[in-house]
Amino acid sequence: MDPGDRLAVVILAGGEATRLPGKLELDADGLPLLVRVYRNVAPVGPVYVAANRSFPAPIDDLLDCPVVIDRWPGRGPLGGLASAFAMAGEARAFVVAGDAPFADAQTAAELLAAWEPGIQAVVPVNGAGILEPLCAIYDRAAFLAAALPLLRRSSGGVAAAVEHLHAKRVRLSNERAFANVNTAADRQSLL
Repeated sequence: MDPGDRLAVVILAGGEATRLPGKLELDADGLPLLVRVYRNVAPVGPVYVAANRSFPAPIDDLLDCPVVIDRWPGRGPLGGLASAFAMAGEARAFVVAGDAPFADAQTAAELLAAWEPGIQAVVPVNGAGILEPLCAIYDRAAFLAAALPLLRRSSGGVAAAVEHLHAKRVRLSNERAFANVNTAADRQSLL
């Protein structure tokens, strides 16, 4: 990735994981899942982990980045992104879910290659045409401008914020980038 295209990276790791409790701590090729995702995306730029609490020491010790505690608890990924985006310094940010073990620097490069002047987001759609807003690149200021009113009204999520942006929808060459681990069956089939 060209140094002039350096992005902030925000890893969303604040979900409740009700279907697979503790999933971010589970083994993924010898590393906790969250640490695997962190190492996959760390070459992209400064990493921020958006979380609703601190992590156990064995994970925290392997994350060489700030963990941003959600200022809007209970508001899901939208609150986590807004919290982390407020701290990041880069104009744009690559967003990835903490349970997406195949998102990496190549994913960010492919999304960045689709960026054009005037765009505020590049968001992939999956094979069914469904928006995948948790594996995307956003203009931080534009996203915050769209997200904050939604957070104040307690209405809408990341997809609702995307609808307020000049977003380019793309298909990724590797749709596994937004495959995530939500259940034990997902973990077994993906890892």
